[in-house]
Amino acid sequence: MAYRCSICEKRPVAGNTYSHSHKASNRVFRPNLHKQKMVRDGKTVSAYVCTRCIKSGKAIRPKV
Repeated sequence: MAYRCSICEKRPVAGNTYSHSHKASNRVFRPNLHKQKMVRDGKTVSAYVCTRCIKSGKAIRPKV
């Protein structure tokens, strides 16, 4: 699975996590992706979409 939103291209970002002694170690911030069926160019497609795009209405679900 590619950790990338198919609508807004949101992807993982690198950063640091800090312990109590403030020693830095590497970590990855991954987007909150969900596999969802959506309408793209008039066709129903299954794609990974971030929750921000789902909540804002950019990922249009097909009519049943």
